[in-house]
Amino acid sequence: MKAPNILIVDDDSAHRAMLRTVLRGWGYAVEEAEDGDVAVEMVKRRAYDAILSDVRMARVDGISALREILRRNPAIPVLVMTAWSSVETAVEALRLGAFDYLAKPLDFDVLRATLERALGHTRLAAEGDEPACLDASQDAGILGCSARMKELAAMVRTVAPTDATVLISGESGTGKELVARAIQQGSARRDRPFVTVNCAALSESLLESELFGHEKGAFTGADKRREGRFKQADGGTLFLDEIGELPLPLQAKLLRALQQGEVQRVGSDAPITVDVRVIAATNRNLRLEVEAGRFREDLYYRLNVIGLETPPLRERGEDVPVLANAFLERFSRANRKEIKGFTPQAMDALLKYAWPGNVRELQNAVERAVILCSGEYVSERELPLMISAVLKDGDRAAACASAPGSGGENGLSASGVASGMTLEELERAAILNMLRETGDNKSEAARRLGITRATLHNKLKRYDME
Repeated sequence: MKAPNILIVDDDSAHRAMLRTVLRGWGYAVEEAEDGDVAVEMVKRRAYDAILSDVRMARVDGISALREILRRNPAIPVLVMTAWSSVETAVEALRLGAFDYLAKPLDFDVLRATLERALGHTRLAAEGDEPACLDASQDAGILGCSARMKELAAMVRTVAPTDATVLISGESGTGKELVARAIQQGSARRDRPFVTVNCAALSESLLESELFGHEKGAFTGADKRREGRFKQADGGTLFLDEIGELPLPLQAKLLRALQQGEVQRVGSDAPITVDVRVIAATNRNLRLEVEAGRFREDLYYRLNVIGLETPPLRERGEDVPVLANAFLERFSRANRKEIKGFTPQAMDALLKYAWPGNVRELQNAVERAVILCSGEYVSERELPLMISAVLKDGDRAAACASAPGSGGENGLSASGVASGMTLEELERAAILNMLRETGDNKSEAARRLGITRATLHNKLKRYDME
């Protein structure tokens, strides 16, 4: 791998020599500029992976050079250093877009850690070009070069050509449907229907008709025969999302369909043979649901012939730049914009944030940033406040504290109670935070709040939050 190229900008030749020796000892390639105007000219001629610049120099000071360098290329991480340490200078440098601020005499441990952090997002983005990345469905939602995603990619390639039933588990927003589509695309059924059903979206009676179909006159409003999703997926794949929400009576009928390969329309006694591969997904722990008596054990084993897990984004942070850049390209094209990338500060914020909403939240954040961006690079100013706030908080723990559901966004205390809030206001805030935390998954939000989905629906209507 090519060594990152660092440009040192300092009018003190002895200090440059010291930095040159240290950085080369760490394995970096180094070039030098004796003043700010020289640095600007060098940046015009070539790209650098990072710049380490003094603030006070004879001809063109570091602040002026910083302003010109970032005007030409906002993607270069610039670290400013000075012996004239002051809050005003630091704030000015960071306001202009400096990646970070270092005081002389330099602490080499801090310098190395800060430099590695500045270079991290470009190095991780470059890893996204490796052929081992998972992109079976040509969709950024399942891109990744982390060990977890490479393992998932290998499992998808192994499982896809078979007709085995697959159970995909993982938190909301981790891309379970995209993995299901990748399995479909890798199978002999790729040219056949891929039909999806959200088991949490309908009542029990409507869901039965949705899955198996109904005869004319089977119930009020059934004015004609309707084919169910099983029949529509005949020869192809049926994806049952949020399978953990399936009512127990329907679990028995689904088990029969899986075991015997036949379904029965509501209002009919005649079975219909179907050839369907079933892929199910859940954000619940179905083993615990079985133990609690809410999910049939025999159906669980029937679905879990092959079990796959989509990891949460916080456990594969090295995939964030790959995903973010893929989303950036997609949404830039869709919005007819020519955006080249993220500023170092923006990418740093994306890397530090905890992503409680997983890939779906990242996708939404990038789409918003593209829409708001008026330049060639997305800065932290275009990111949602809860994400850009991590640059001030300084660590992942603070990112979690400012994430949805933690109270930071709504001014709640650690206990979730803000001074002066009424009980109704507190309840509304709790529901809103939980919906954000679960990626607007109402069933999961209701479960975590300890209420039924119907109760949550009524409260959403009551507080005009639908």
